[in-house]
Amino acid sequence: MTSKRPERLILDRIDTPVGEVLLVVDGEGAVRALDFHDYEPRMLRLLARHYGATPLGEGRAPAAVRAAVEAYFSGAVEALDGLTVATGGTAFQREVWAALRAIPAGETRTYGQLAAAIGRPKAVRAAGLANGQNPVALIVPCHRVIGANGTLTGYAGGLERKRWLLDHERRIPASAAA
Repeated sequence: MTSKRPERLILDRIDTPVGEVLLVVDGEGAVRALDFHDYEPRMLRLLARHYGATPLGEGRAPAAVRAAVEAYFSGAVEALDGLTVATGGTAFQREVWAALRAIPAGETRTYGQLAAAIGRPKAVRAAGLANGQNPVALIVPCHRVIGANGTLTGYAGGLERKRWLLDHERRIPASAAA
């Protein structure tokens, strides 16, 4: 999941039912960031923290990456699973982010379960902080983490959007029911 500093990043914008998504890819098509338009300043801060002053230009992500994001919002909630992600971050953060990717669509985990999944059951707060620093929303599904009491807790994209995403993932696609 980690990679060297990219020479250049491409920012694509995709309309979704819950707002425009900002998709950042590198020259090889690996996803470096994904966030919602109303959180663009946060995304830019995370990119700068991870990669420094890397040029970011508007453009189109590779067709397969774009298609996977569009397919996710059309109901193929596993469409993002095969996308290549390259992130900065510490080794601990990358470990947490890998554990997030292992949470199946439509399921949730608590922060305690997330910490236990990486073999550090006492690192609940640290896992929560790493979850909050995730630069690749949806693909690294930080929205699937909930409070110990089962309530929806902090999500950089907003709680209403988190609720929508979880409800979306729990629906049975029409093609699966046929």
